[in-house]
Amino acid sequence: MECSGRSPNLKLPLAAICALVVSACSPNSPGRDDPFTATGEVIALGGGDRGVINACITCHGLAGEGDGAMTPRLAGLSQGYLLKQMQDYADGRRADAVMGPVARGLSMEARVRVADYYAALPAPQTPMSGSAVEGSASAAQLYHQGAPERGLPACAACHGEAGQGVGPGNPPVHGQPAAYLAEQLVRWRDGRRQNDSGRTMLLVSQRLTPAEMADLGAYMTVLAGSPGDRGTAPSPP
Repeated sequence: MECSGRSPNLKLPLAAICALVVSACSPNSPGRDDPFTATGEVIALGGGDRGVINACITCHGLAGEGDGAMTPRLAGLSQGYLLKQMQDYADGRRADAVMGPVARGLSMEARVRVADYYAALPAPQTPMSGSAVEGSASAAQLYHQGAPERGLPACAACHGEAGQGVGPGNPPVHGQPAAYLAEQLVRWRDGRRQNDSGRTMLLVSQRLTPAEMADLGAYMTVLAGSPGDRGTAPSPP
């Protein structure tokens, strides 16, 4: 494209017009998308600039459903929560040997896009496993009522009676793998996770026994979640 400046309708100086044209055609123009991070779906499927070895779907599944074991579901979590977790992975407040490098390899814009993508996906059907909650009356008591004599608030106060989460900062726990939920309590207790407000989870986890953590994980995973999700919650005590 030539910048002749001969059109009588052009009112900008010749130099300004040429600068605009050159900028628009430049491969480094900020308006042009990196093909590897053009959308959140592309990042999830392809791993962004760092390649498919860092693709989210490798661990979190094609629909963001998680692996049912130690990898959480991302589908349907709030955009703000997902974005904060990536930032916390990147700066070490949520230490993780896998997610730390993945998060640091994404620009802030790429993190926003992938958070938007997973937040828009529907939450998967809550896995039902009646045996998981057999004998867990104590877990139900802790979840719904807490243990004030031990300084333990009810989990439901922040995560909802049905595990649906309360507000964007307190994520849903229903449908997350039981082992993953229990492991997060261990990480809070050990200080490997330090990204909550007011150190609430640190204090809670330090007052739970390992058996209670495992029982809570098994109880929370089968809660019903938000209205419209399939499945039924265990009855509170």
